[in-house]
Amino acid sequence: KSIYSMYHALTYATVLEMQAMMTFDPADISAAGNTMKDAQAVCQRCVCVLEMGSTCHLSALEELHAEVCYAECLLQRAALTFLQDENMISFIKGGIKVRNSYQIYKELHAVLLSSTCVHGDSHGHFEGGVKLGVGAFNLMLSMLPSRILKLLEFVGFSGNKEFGLQQLQEGSSAHTFRAFLCNMLLLCYHTFMSFILGEVQATAPLLHADRMLIQVHIYPQFTKKTGTVSVCVSQAIARFEECCEAQQQWKQFHHMCYWELMWCFTYKRRWKMAYFYADLLSKESAWSKATYVYMKGAYLSMLTNEECQPFVESEVALFRQVPGLKQKIAGKSLPTEKFAIRKARRYLAETPHPLPAPPLEMMYIWNGYTVIGKHKDLTEGMLKTLDEAQKNLDQHPKTEFSVDDQCVLSLLKGLCLKHLGRLEEAEHYFTLVLCNETQIRLDHYLVPNALLEHGLLCLEQGRQEEAIKLLEAAKQNYKHYSMESRTHFRIQAALHKAKATLDNGIHPLISSS
Repeated sequence: KSIYSMYHALTYATVLEMQAMMTFDPADISAAGNTMKDAQAVCQRCVCVLEMGSTCHLSALEELHAEVCYAECLLQRAALTFLQDENMISFIKGGIKVRNSYQIYKELHAVLLSSTCVHGDSHGHFEGGVKLGVGAFNLMLSMLPSRILKLLEFVGFSGNKEFGLQQLQEGSSAHTFRAFLCNMLLLCYHTFMSFILGEVQATAPLLHADRMLIQVHIYPQFTKKTGTVSVCVSQAIARFEECCEAQQQWKQFHHMCYWELMWCFTYKRRWKMAYFYADLLSKESAWSKATYVYMKGAYLSMLTNEECQPFVESEVALFRQVPGLKQKIAGKSLPTEKFAIRKARRYLAETPHPLPAPPLEMMYIWNGYTVIGKHKDLTEGMLKTLDEAQKNLDQHPKTEFSVDDQCVLSLLKGLCLKHLGRLEEAEHYFTLVLCNETQIRLDHYLVPNALLEHGLLCLEQGRQEEAIKLLEAAKQNYKHYSMESRTHFRIQAALHKAKATLDNGIHPLISSS
């Protein structure tokens, strides 16, 4: 009976936490925190404290289940602490919970591998819980930039991506209570994290994801996400619309689809439809209103004056709203919102200074060029839009922002040309950004990202040593710029790949477009 009550308590609390994470509603966060605290107490009562001489009424296997559930509760409570409170004491308490959870998982993994581990009818569920925790910790820690990882290793953390993926894969393939959660983590990694962080340039992760989607109706939203990056964008749009119709209880899943639909229409350069979904998000979703309103202004900026007439709002008015919509989560401003606010400040002056192609620039931040790079027609269309923006920039008098705008267009044109196989031209545009480094006024993120993209291009051509030099320069020489953490994630992944291929003497072929 005790084993069921601890799992019932943990499951109920987990569902409430998922709801809180999606709504960011203070009442939902508070309810989830209290319920998770109660679930932790249930697990704690089920643990026999043998060192203190207590009378043990549970079997050894039930104790192990209690320990793994307790570790899950600790980890989820830490996440809620970071989400709810902004003071330093709360952050320290949350960090302690994370470390305690990590240590419990390490100890349980050692128990699992030992010859004395008790096997019973529910052993598979215990094993699945350990694989979920050990796999999640290893995968997440391995993706951190090396400077952060070294600091965490000093206090006892370590991460191995291959081992983490292996543990989660084994956990997802077993018919256990936590197989679903292992699948969810793997799908998040293969269909979202690996693309956003720029860890991959191929479709290998999607093959992994497709193999996991055995029962499509269980994971509709992830099925649609794989559609975005693996098939025709038009088919992806249809799938996202199906996903919205699949359920009505959790509107937050609709918001995930709206976000993806917004980008799908951006890839197709259908600015009015992209605006429509950005508008829906700004009205219905609480995740990042500053980003949504910025995107609305960005899409209107791509339309002619005549095309803008049916819209009640103007791009200038929308951009001026962005700074006032900033929010903090876990005491920190969202990096995407900070980026949007920095870009929108050019519209705060009495005479605004328009951005050259804001949707295409934000698309780079979300690694969208990796998606359209698989489709020649979409990439050529985006290059055409960039050429039009370049022509418009050349026709206007130079301002204090002209070099910034030129470098933005050069970086984005270089990406398009790289995906079209025009590598010498692409390299020219990446170098052009570096040549103008000292004249850039605000968009200092462009230089390290140009070095990153240049390094990735060299890596594709088998120029590993040159790639490593460029990537190390991007990593070591630039700090305090927009989206720095995300750029460092991408640099870390690229350096790992470059050094691995250099050590193994492997020279990758140039990827075809």
